[in-house]
Amino acid sequence: MHYYPTYIRNVIRNISKLPGIGEKTAERLTMHILRAPRNEAEHLARSILELKEKIQLCRRCFGMSDGEVCSICRNPGRDDRLLCVVEQPADMVSLEKSGAFSGLYLILGGTLSPMNGIGPGDIRIKELLARIETGKIEEVVLATSTTVEGESTAAYIADRLEDYAVKVTRIASGVPIGGDLKYVDQITLKRAMESRHALK
Repeated sequence: MHYYPTYIRNVIRNISKLPGIGEKTAERLTMHILRAPRNEAEHLARSILELKEKIQLCRRCFGMSDGEVCSICRNPGRDDRLLCVVEQPADMVSLEKSGAFSGLYLILGGTLSPMNGIGPGDIRIKELLARIETGKIEEVVLATSTTVEGESTAAYIADRLEDYAVKVTRIASGVPIGGDLKYVDQITLKRAMESRHALK
């Protein structure tokens, strides 16, 4: 990379720090930025700075927001009796893209992982209980991952919610649509078998 001037090397180095982008892709993107009109490069730089300056966590769900409360929490069309608990903002975005959920969310900010020193005080359990104590929530949907940590977090939350007058459900998991059984891991197959339902 020494054959590039310093300024080009700096941009390549910084872009290659992004997840999933290797040096070749970073080089290609840098060359694109260099060839692009100046105003495009300025828009890109400005949008990155605005992202860092303006995006904050929603004070209700802890999702990404450009104000104190995000657009989902502000939306009067959402069912405020349903609360879906997810690990990270990206999980909420995935559910929103699916169009399968019309309630509100709470983002834990991680999962319980005693091996890594992450306990209930390190994720938003207190905030979850405070939301439920408002009395509006009728059902809590646990949509944590099916990893060991995700499962133990869901079990811990379900246990904590036993004293509250809310229905606690867990998203189903199992064989993906289009999945071939011989390529599906044993844990997923076990869960699919346990979650089977009648067709008639």
